[in-house]
Amino acid sequence: MRLLMVGAGATGGYFGGRLAQAGRDVTFLVRARRAAQLRETGLQIISPHGDVTLRPQLATADDIGGPYDAVLLGVKAYSLDAAIEDFAPAIGPATMIVPMLNGMRHIDVLEERFGKEAVVGGVCKVATTVDPEGKIVQLAKFQDLAYGERNGSVSHRMEELDAFMQGAGFEARLSRAIGYEMWEKWTLLASIGAITCLMRGNIGEVVDAPGGSSFILGLLDEVVSIVSVVGEAPTAAFVANIQGALTTPGSTQAPSMFRDLSQGSPIEADQIVGDLLARGAKAGIATPLLAAAYAHLSVYQQRLAKS
Repeated sequence: MRLLMVGAGATGGYFGGRLAQAGRDVTFLVRARRAAQLRETGLQIISPHGDVTLRPQLATADDIGGPYDAVLLGVKAYSLDAAIEDFAPAIGPATMIVPMLNGMRHIDVLEERFGKEAVVGGVCKVATTVDPEGKIVQLAKFQDLAYGERNGSVSHRMEELDAFMQGAGFEARLSRAIGYEMWEKWTLLASIGAITCLMRGNIGEVVDAPGGSSFILGLLDEVVSIVSVVGEAPTAAFVANIQGALTTPGSTQAPSMFRDLSQGSPIEADQIVGDLLARGAKAGIATPLLAAAYAHLSVYQQRLAKS
């Protein structure tokens, strides 16, 4: 199997790098500036699971060399439109597109461009960042990548993808409930992203504030109410686990959106919070806390666009 890894940043660089380290046929599609950096320093991963420096196969939009058997999308959700134009030449009649993006809006965008059959489901769980030198730094030990047909079937192409992913140094799972897993992750990200970014603190700091836990549980209830109507409702056990995790005193937990906001970087506010808020509004669900968080994030984005 030939795989095109779109992006060599925090997410794409980590999973694609581990696959390349395991000897898989992986080519990274990157912009010219990142390509020059990787050619000079290599793809460097700093991780509790072992550090590595690789000299990966690289491609740019001008020399993509398609079609590929699979395209793994590891870009930020706000970069999807530009990325589509870059990787479109890699898509053949049998190519499957495996997105690792947050939210659900990207599914609609990809289906409209490439057709429903080409787009499978994907969910990744990893905490990574890119340091000033371009190294990919893993911040916690968890590293999980799930994928599957969105209708729950186990197709031949998915079995081939699963074989390709196994034994590459991270947890790889063929899921028969990938749609549910995507909604589950969105529930968590929308909640923790809105909470930490609106309050400008990690979970422990919000819990320590007067009324912090009540605010957290109220916002989580709003997110769950939307997902339960417009998506796939989370299980009671999952909600109970989130409630516990998001109200733990002293927790340093914070999502990448909070880290990006704290650094003055672009954020996925529209895709993680705004799109969910819009779906809830269309269904007639009142979510004042989530709306306040999105307004706050929108002010930040507008200010960033003008700077």
